[in-house]
Amino acid sequence: MLTEFAISTPQNAAAAAFLGRKTHRHLIGGEWVESSSGEYFETFDPATGKSIGQLARGSAAEVDAAVAAARKAFESGPWPKMLPLERSKLLWRIADKLEENIDELAELETLDQGKALYVGRWAEIPGAINQFRYFAGLATKIEGATIPTSINYQPEGKEVFAYTQHLPVGVVGAIVPWNSPLVLTAMKLAPALAAGCTVVLKPAEDTSLTAVRLLELMQEAGLPDGVVNLVTGLGAEAGAALAKHSGVDKIAFTGSTATGRAILDAAKGNLKRVTLELGGKSPVIIMDDADLDAAIPGAANAIFFNGGQVCIAGSRLYAHSSVFDRVVEGIAKQAEAIKLGHGLDPQTQMGPLVSKHHASKVASYIDDGRKAGASVLVGGETCGPNDSFVVPTVLTDVTPDMSVVREEIFGPVVVATRFDELDAVIAAANDSDYGLAAGLWTESLSTATRTARRLEAGTVWINSHAMYDPSLPIGGIKQSGWGA
Repeated sequence: MLTEFAISTPQNAAAAAFLGRKTHRHLIGGEWVESSSGEYFETFDPATGKSIGQLARGSAAEVDAAVAAARKAFESGPWPKMLPLERSKLLWRIADKLEENIDELAELETLDQGKALYVGRWAEIPGAINQFRYFAGLATKIEGATIPTSINYQPEGKEVFAYTQHLPVGVVGAIVPWNSPLVLTAMKLAPALAAGCTVVLKPAEDTSLTAVRLLELMQEAGLPDGVVNLVTGLGAEAGAALAKHSGVDKIAFTGSTATGRAILDAAKGNLKRVTLELGGKSPVIIMDDADLDAAIPGAANAIFFNGGQVCIAGSRLYAHSSVFDRVVEGIAKQAEAIKLGHGLDPQTQMGPLVSKHHASKVASYIDDGRKAGASVLVGGETCGPNDSFVVPTVLTDVTPDMSVVREEIFGPVVVATRFDELDAVIAAANDSDYGLAAGLWTESLSTATRTARRLEAGTVWINSHAMYDPSLPIGGIKQSGWGA
């Protein structure tokens, strides 16, 4: 249950100093600038509802300036002349800067997004560091190929020599969601920079603080002016302007499926390339031979990590009838034991959701489930001084037509269903508009390999969940995204 807010203010001196500035501006062409309108918008600590800063409210004017700066940096100056090894060293220096300031970044991420401190400090920010280091190595290994041809109409004695090169696409518009801001930003910036592209970054309006700090650290690491530009603002204003901008060559977006559709529609003006990593409703299947001592906490972590605000969260649980009661009881006990509190408190295991508004949305799904006949085994309530906490929730007695089963809730809510036959559970798992990820718990190698091939998901984990590494591909099928 909810703990007292023994700690709710930054403990790290650098984080406190950063918040002490109160206002934060855009980075365009290497300069920190206000919006042409002079407007700002507030960002809040979701646990308390208190304002923790103001960010410049960007519009089409700032996006125009940022795209122009990115284009200039792409075509002239030091960046296009930089050798792959020099780009590699720059990315490594950025990683070092993140590592040197990891405690500050972790507290800023917690205060802005709400997540428990350990999630940022020990998982997500190290993940961001690893992104820059991995792509630092890849920068010197972007290779083409020579192609043997069979062209038979060249002059006698002449041969055709054909080869391919991988060249930077140009200016990339990177639009990042609010659930894991820093690591998802790194996942966009690191590969783009390794390839030699320039970037205009638009962070989520709810969680822009670590993007500002990241860009400051990148400047300290020696990033040339204009190579990465930051425009903060609302998605409907700055984000929409970036998606449709004719000077952008590619959009890389992570977020909701609905927003992904809007971005795809906006991008068609100049037929820019688009990569979409969208929503999910990931199934977790526990077979009758699974190691339940591992599967139960594994399935609980799959849905309750970061308050369920994860695109690959294991939100649909399918357990074999012979183990269903034990599995559901075990996950319910895991849920009841989770300590809720302010994310800065070291005792906190789950912080608030990103906002009171989002918590209310999650609660409305739970209410819809109740009305449709679902049973709330544990949880189901909101709490906290800002009413932004959702108690970890387990729903049973659900049917495939319920909104809690079909729609992405993006909160700590799992729906549990029993099954008897493998074919039936595979059909149920695939009965979704989404296809981002899936998990399977079994001790049978044969079951694992046969089932993984049949699950309609971009990633299938066996006896684990949410195992990511920069070397692994990420992507989904159906309405969970597309593009490369």
